[in-house]
Amino acid sequence: MAKKLSADLTLFAVTAALLGFGLVMVWSSSSVLAQEHHGSAYHFFLRQMAWAAVGLVALYGAMRIDYRRLRTPGFVYGLFGVTSILLIAVLFMPAVNDVHRWFRIGALSFQPVELAKLSLILFLAFHLERKRDQVDQFLPALFPALLLLGWYAFLVFSQPDLGSAFTLGLIAAAMLFLAGVRLRYFAMLFAVAVPLLAYAILTAGYRVARIQAFLDPWAAERRSGSSYQLIQSLIAVGTGGVTGVGFMEGQQKLFYLPYPYSDFIYAVVGEELGLVGAVLVVIAFTLFLWRGLRAAWRAPDAFGLLLAAGLTLAIVLQAFINLSVVLGLLPTKGIPLPFVSAGGSSLLFTLVGVGLVLNVSQHAD
Repeated sequence: MAKKLSADLTLFAVTAALLGFGLVMVWSSSSVLAQEHHGSAYHFFLRQMAWAAVGLVALYGAMRIDYRRLRTPGFVYGLFGVTSILLIAVLFMPAVNDVHRWFRIGALSFQPVELAKLSLILFLAFHLERKRDQVDQFLPALFPALLLLGWYAFLVFSQPDLGSAFTLGLIAAAMLFLAGVRLRYFAMLFAVAVPLLAYAILTAGYRVARIQAFLDPWAAERRSGSSYQLIQSLIAVGTGGVTGVGFMEGQQKLFYLPYPYSDFIYAVVGEELGLVGAVLVVIAFTLFLWRGLRAAWRAPDAFGLLLAAGLTLAIVLQAFINLSVVLGLLPTKGIPLPFVSAGGSSLLFTLVGVGLVLNVSQHAD
């Protein structure tokens, strides 16, 4: 019998620690650039503080509303409709660096792909619970899930944002696996996905350049300068050594490392706090993964299990991709580090996701 418990305090403490650490590192990594470009060293820090405050309010709201009230067709399909409209509308927004990913209102910006992650997870949890007795049948269970995934991935890819489209696919694959979908279906999906991914890469010159930079950054830099970000990131991490050069003392963030306060903030962590600080971040996300999956396994129903597991894996997967990019283990891609990188909509929806996981953790068999 499910009973109401207190929320997982360890999970909340890890979230708060990462959030607080992120605010400190945003200040360290952005103050000089903010002063130079915006006339105030506090520009990015104050914006992140504001988003963190809004996100914590949203976390509290997500934690207080019983997650089982989200398990209704009206809410799930309504969120799908709103998300689809936003993903289509953003394609008509003014381009920023030749991409259409943001709605901008003054100093505020919003990326609908962040809502798409939440919508996808919620739909899959709702759908796969309803079809749990038919999960091995393609048409009743797998086809609707793949149809929604393909629709979202297509719209996100059209921005263009292959990395986020790929991330949506990984999140869906993890949830389908947890729901018990047979491995033969994954083999079929892999056979379809690999050629599509190869086509998407080979038909875009900048993506090919990123792959070349990943395989041999030094040769790519000499040839075309396409690995500048990666090289500056590796220099920052390597300079930090074991204990780092000291908080606020990093040099790569001073007009060398692109976007040191967002996509490459982990490189600043490595330079200023060294191997010790970098490893502590990994430990924090590992602890977050453990507590999130623990909440999922203890959920009283399949919807709660899939919802908590999907949200937890989405956050940790994004962190893994960001860390791997910074360390040169994956090709360069602009995906923020959850809780730590500067970014409003990413932080907001990440905290909403944590709130829902904490919500599930309040119930147990």
